[in-house]
Amino acid sequence: MGSGETARVRCVPAVPCWVSLMSRDLDRAKAFYGPLLGWEFETGPDHFGPYVHAVVDGEAVAGLGVAGEGAIPVAWTSYFGTESADAAADAVRERGATLAIGPLAFDAGRVAFAADPAAAVFGIWEGPLGRARKLELPGAPVWIELRTPDPFAAALFYGEVFRWDGRDPERFDVRWEHDRVVLRAEGNSVAALAREESSGPAGMPPHWEVSFAVPDTDKALARAVELGGAALGPVFDSPYGRVARLRDHEGARFAVIGPKP
Repeated sequence: MGSGETARVRCVPAVPCWVSLMSRDLDRAKAFYGPLLGWEFETGPDHFGPYVHAVVDGEAVAGLGVAGEGAIPVAWTSYFGTESADAAADAVRERGATLAIGPLAFDAGRVAFAADPAAAVFGIWEGPLGRARKLELPGAPVWIELRTPDPFAAALFYGEVFRWDGRDPERFDVRWEHDRVVLRAEGNSVAALAREESSGPAGMPPHWEVSFAVPDTDKALARAVELGGAALGPVFDSPYGRVARLRDHEGARFAVIGPKP
């Protein structure tokens, strides 16, 4: 997170508004995701080690950094925007969840890392506030979804931490659609909480899954395999498009989503 010469990052309160990957080998990660998602890279803030912004058409769409050996798993993290990282961190602790790191200050604001009561990891970011925008760009994260056994309990937790009930209903609302709790900001569906048991097809514990836009899901899957990744099941059609769940060359899990055929 941060701001570069051409690409800006905006903190949107109450919803996931940034995604970041901590990798063991930053150059290798760039060599995987750059060709797969059409990303260029700009140097980002380096207070916590080497970090770059993935950029598409001048828009910063994701961050990639370096995780020390054995420090944390290689994984994508979704960050919720907030007006106060301290208040959100206190709310996490008060509701029996885990605050792992922070809040820590850096050039783009303050950040913390937490896990919800079902152990799904997420980030908290207090930074320069902006409005939600739907980026209709290949390579942008267009859907972020919590996969958890009890989405209603999760919605209560996140709603209390990020004050969903107290926000302007003209700009933010929560609804039930397509068997999901869906978050909408500025008229756009931006994230959801969906039911998935830990023994589901990907064999994953509760987690926030990041889906990146691609022009053709099947071609993106094939390209990911060529670059050293792997499929985590067959391609399938969802209410939001054609989806392939993947893992990268280091095991980080993510998804790509494109138009239905």
